Amino acid sequence: MNDLIVKKIQEAGVVGAGGAGFPTHVKAASQAEMVIINGAECEPLLQVDQQLMALYPSLIIKGLQYMMESTGAEKGIIALKEKYRNAIDALNSELKKLNEKNISIYILEDFFPAGDEQVLVYEVTGRVVPPGGIPLNVGVVVVNVETVFNVVKAVEKDEPVTEKFVTVVGELSNPVTLKLPVGVIIEDLLTALGVNNLKDKVVIDGGPMMGNVIEDFSLPINKLTKGLIILPKEHSLVFKKTQKPTELVSQAKAACIQCSYCTELCPRFLLGHNLQPHKVMRNLNYLESLEDIDMVLICCECGVCELYACPMKLKPRTVNKILKQKLQENGVNYKKEKQIRPPFKFRDFRKVPVKRLIEVLELRNYYKKAPLTKLEFKPQKVKLSLKQHIGASAIPQVKVGQKVSKGEIIARIPEGALGANVHASITGTVVEIKDYILIESE
Repeated sequence: MNDLIVKKIQEAGVVGAGGAGFPTHVKAASQAEMVIINGAECEPLLQVDQQLMALYPSLIIKGLQYMMESTGAEKGIIALKEKYRNAIDALNSELKKLNEKNISIYILEDFFPAGDEQVLVYEVTGRVVPPGGIPLNVGVVVVNVETVFNVVKAVEKDEPVTEKFVTVVGELSNPVTLKLPVGVIIEDLLTALGVNNLKDKVVIDGGPMMGNVIEDFSLPINKLTKGLIILPKEHSLVFKKTQKPTELVSQAKAACIQCSYCTELCPRFLLGHNLQPHKVMRNLNYLESLEDIDMVLICCECGVCELYACPMKLKPRTVNKILKQKLQENGVNYKKEKQIRPPFKFRDFRKVPVKRLIEVLELRNYYKKAPLTKLEFKPQKVKLSLKQHIGASAIPQVKVGQKVSKGEIIARIPEGALGANVHASITGTVVEIKDYILIESE
């Protein structure tokens, strides 16, 4: 049965739906003591997972059970924030009905980034994932809420991932969470939702902390898209996220006052990892070897250092990201410490409250409910990327002019490679193949 579960998940193209996109069949094929569902949804404004847990508690629990069965885990935990009262009540009620003894709920405080895998594992288990490691190193597999939702559909109905739940908030009259065909073009969606004057706006794909600014609205949503935040181009958060890398490095060299706030609030540093962004900023002036700053390789890019901590409005996270790319291009690996210090004893007092974060990011006016609606959006075309996951791009299995049906495999991962299959999300005709497959509806 375990092999069958893994095979069905792989065939269905299930990936981590929380933003990372790691192929779920790889996690399902591992051996673990415990499976944790990550229901923290700690990015401000996003509201997908909390609603899925409240509306579909039996599916979420069933998905967790399949992952436990597949990995051999004896314990399952659903971790979510205390403010998600509807979800907590629904899950508790379902667990009581099932008389499930091996699954429990863990209540998290409302801080950022509670949803970071390594932070979550420590909060729930007290185990520290080693620097540069993964939760499996301490016997844990972590999966997203929507991911297990898709696992159930794959295992029980052989349904592939063709739809994605997305919260749309910001500069629109009615914030909403929708179930959309994967590959919907952003401009088509915003136009249907009544968003006007797109030339004066940008979209953040994902959460305000880790999401990317998009000005090209011809891009599609994919299996990783959790939210679309529509903002005016002049919003302060947009400015912070769109500065040129060369400007950032020059400013860092000239203006960093070495206050070390970026380090003192870094979630990974507080876990005991040797990640000290202030030292990276200091080394920019006299860097002799890239290996001197290999600590950037263990940065999770949460953004606390640059969007919350830095009093000089510098960009330690972005500098880390630039240096990380250079290290990876040069084949430099992280040198693991011989001695790992324990988590910082005042860690609990350095967590970033989400309410405070919303104020700092100037997003209070957009902090509104975005209810999940049954409104069905039927696009005229979808653009399905061949790489909606960590790993290799999928290889097209169709040709231009070919008719395809919703759910049909249109691209497969290469034999033996890490990746995920891609399926048609609408019925129609393939009209273009590049690094994506464009399908027009009939």
